[in-house]
Amino acid sequence: MEEDITILNMESGMLSTPLKNNYTSLPSTSNGGNSVWTDFSNDNGYVMNYDAHMFNTMGTSSAFPPEFSPEFSPPQEPSPTPIDQGNYNTPNNSNSNNNNVAPILNDSAGATASTAGGNQKAFVPCKVCGDKASGYHYGVTSCEGCKGFFRRSIQKQIEYRCLRDGKCLVYRLNRNRCQYCRFKKCLAVGMSRDSVRYGRVPKRSRDRMQEDVRVTSMTGESEVDTEVEKHQLALYDIILSVSQAHHSNCNYSEDKVRNLAHRPMHFPIERRFGMTNGEGLLPVGNIIEQQKIIMWETLSQYITPEVQRVVEFAKRLPNFTEFVQGDQLVLIKGGFFEVWLVRMSRMFDIQFGTMTMCDGCFLGRDQLDVIYNTDLVTAIFQFAVGFNNMHLNDGEIGLFSAVVLLSADRVGLADPKAVEKQQEKLIEALKLQLTRNHSSDPQALSSLILKLSELRSLTARHNDVLMWYRANYRRLKLPPLFSEIYDIPREDAAMGVGDVAVSSTHQINSNSHESPVTNHAAALNYPQYVVDGKGPMMEPTLKPDNVV
Repeated sequence: MEEDITILNMESGMLSTPLKNNYTSLPSTSNGGNSVWTDFSNDNGYVMNYDAHMFNTMGTSSAFPPEFSPEFSPPQEPSPTPIDQGNYNTPNNSNSNNNNVAPILNDSAGATASTAGGNQKAFVPCKVCGDKASGYHYGVTSCEGCKGFFRRSIQKQIEYRCLRDGKCLVYRLNRNRCQYCRFKKCLAVGMSRDSVRYGRVPKRSRDRMQEDVRVTSMTGESEVDTEVEKHQLALYDIILSVSQAHHSNCNYSEDKVRNLAHRPMHFPIERRFGMTNGEGLLPVGNIIEQQKIIMWETLSQYITPEVQRVVEFAKRLPNFTEFVQGDQLVLIKGGFFEVWLVRMSRMFDIQFGTMTMCDGCFLGRDQLDVIYNTDLVTAIFQFAVGFNNMHLNDGEIGLFSAVVLLSADRVGLADPKAVEKQQEKLIEALKLQLTRNHSSDPQALSSLILKLSELRSLTARHNDVLMWYRANYRRLKLPPLFSEIYDIPREDAAMGVGDVAVSSTHQINSNSHESPVTNHAAALNYPQYVVDGKGPMMEPTLKPDNVV
């Protein structure tokens, strides 16, 4: 019996309720039409964290071998994709649990039409793979397979990697072969968690679905819209890589700081200096300066690991490692404080006047005033309030951090034009995300560009504060990488217990930066980076990961 063709019921357009099923497999029909189920619960694929705004849980994925050809011959007869078990959305399944689906229902008995050329069917293609769409999911007409794939990707924090060049074709028969390109295609055609709607499908969305209807021959080829503008796909490559780099190398993403246990930071001033002598008198010297030194040393134990994370973030930015190493150093040293402030913005509490670190330890305004100065601290809090009021998600914060880092006007750049070219691409990618996620605020990008000037002003004030620490470097016991990033001189005689001099044989240990130490005498070491005695401390951190 001939199958009835179903299209969107423009009169009802009602949405269903959320699905509760957990999915750990993905169907494929690339093996002669037989369903092939790929297990996504193992650890054999390229899997890492992703943007916290988009993802709430961890997940894993399997990578497909690269021997498949991207060539495509359209199928002779479009057939429905194997649907995840329990995820059918038909008129007879009134208890379907799907919070983002506009069900495709029979509009009338005349869904089929006869023409001189033969029987014709109304066909709504999936925007991602071209298969038969089942509804309006995450803001786009898509099939059950792509809807489920996108849902799993954003719920399980899956980070994909393409085994080829990031330009794989995505169509029904091969859509499971490269999850990276499939997810990029989902984003490129407009899929977004923010596009989930409840209630009736808006008229504009219904009109879009109506425009997507394709009339195809039952025995002929399907007219499948699989072409997406190349420039936009390149921007989504940037968005994906930067967002993944940010989430993997930032301890202040939304999901990581949500449940922090807050406690005051401890400064062992008495242990370092001694507050009284045997007669109960204060030791010689200015107690405020002693507090300033020990607080600065303690804070350095938290900031040093962030230097390494910003370096790793930079190395994963598109084309960053193609800059000459001198320019890489200039960009990181010149932009670290600004990137750190952007990442730390959500950790400033204007109501209680605190700055909280990644382990929950916090400093109060009075302590920050001692470490820096009142004017700088006030300006930092004002920046944080304004930045937080923009309500950026972690992916957007990562993109903005990349824009901040790749500033072509840093003093000392050998090739500023190359840096400017990459920054323009990042700004364009950021604009695309802001347009999609903040459509009600057309000035969002302009506001962020103004933040660049504000950050530069804060950097100038911060450099003024650093002058005191540079002048008093003999009294300080700082981690080598911290001294390097802020250009604070060091010498062997001034180093604390466990610190090491720069040498051609020393190997630095990076394992310790997962747990910052508040004891000023404890050293932060970094193992996989061999320090070259002829170069700055940061140079080895910029070597490619496969170079020993």
